[in-house]
Amino acid sequence: AGRWLTPPLGPVRFDNRFFLLEWPQDRSVQPAVNIEEAVGGEWVAPQVALESWREGEAIAAPPILHILKVLSQGEASFDLPRLQNPIEANLGPFRKIEFRPGVLLFPLATPTLPPAQYTNTYVLGTEEAVLVDPGSPFDREIDWLIEALRETEKKLKRRVSAIWLTHHHPDHIGGVERLRRELKVPVCAHRLTAEKLDISGVAVDRILHDGEEVTLRGDPPFGIRVLHTPGHASGHLCFYEKAIGSLIAGDLVAGFGTIVVDPPDGNMEDYLSSLERMRLLAPTALFPAHGPTIKDAVGKLEEYLAHRLWREERVLEAWQAGLTNPPEMLSKVYEDLPAIAELLAVRQIEAHLERLRDHGRLD
Repeated sequence: AGRWLTPPLGPVRFDNRFFLLEWPQDRSVQPAVNIEEAVGGEWVAPQVALESWREGEAIAAPPILHILKVLSQGEASFDLPRLQNPIEANLGPFRKIEFRPGVLLFPLATPTLPPAQYTNTYVLGTEEAVLVDPGSPFDREIDWLIEALRETEKKLKRRVSAIWLTHHHPDHIGGVERLRRELKVPVCAHRLTAEKLDISGVAVDRILHDGEEVTLRGDPPFGIRVLHTPGHASGHLCFYEKAIGSLIAGDLVAGFGTIVVDPPDGNMEDYLSSLERMRLLAPTALFPAHGPTIKDAVGKLEEYLAHRLWREERVLEAWQAGLTNPPEMLSKVYEDLPAIAELLAVRQIEAHLERLRDHGRLD
């Protein structure tokens, strides 16, 4: 009943085959949920599962969402061609990825830090929409995104009215100028991001403020709260969708790999404070700039906090052992560190040392 290849959201992709099985309810043996590979499960009608997605209770990957929509519209045996050839689930050259209603994801190839190779560009809204982090500098990727946005407006009636930036790093702003011209919309960012972009010749048309609330027109309306979350970058923003609790997280977290905190613009104290602030907000899902969506949002934020504090204790132990030069501390602080990551690891150690010094723990 279909064959799907997962989009390039991470370093591992899956070639999935789906099967439709008719199994009478009066048989003595019934299929059971494999609890080793799932948090939970139940047998439900397609319409019920689809409504659970619409209410934000469930996250649905592209093939699941398509299958549920097809099965909810009639007898499955009559709709096998739609299941087997899901061209209707495309938006231009992209597969439609909408893990939650009103949050469309387009992974664009960018020259970002490994292991990531793509930056997630988001379209938020159910009618009026904002485009978040069009990061690719490559013409082919932006050509595809423009085509996808046209299809999004045609098929889903969602039209981009502004470009929002989480922060100023190159893998998040590479396509901004071309899309500004193509879409004829303003670019919006935090004041500190605007100051940095101004130096490189990228103008920000409107400043987004911490705590600002924006309601995008639609059915239903899409309410977003702007949150200043410095640490990875001084002007970093997250965007919190209030009705369901989705957090567009930028580079606060990653779907795989780690987040670099690089002084002086990166600050470890600010980063830990931003993680804690978002943890207390208790989002129901994280939509990072790199990697797949994270369902256990609070668990992931707690994991990040615990890991950074654990790493900081390793830095302190190295300092107390008489190692004060960050490159010399690498073997004490990190295990099995690949050579390609050594420079970034040194920068993390410097960020931790800065925080330890500010807390008086290096005296």
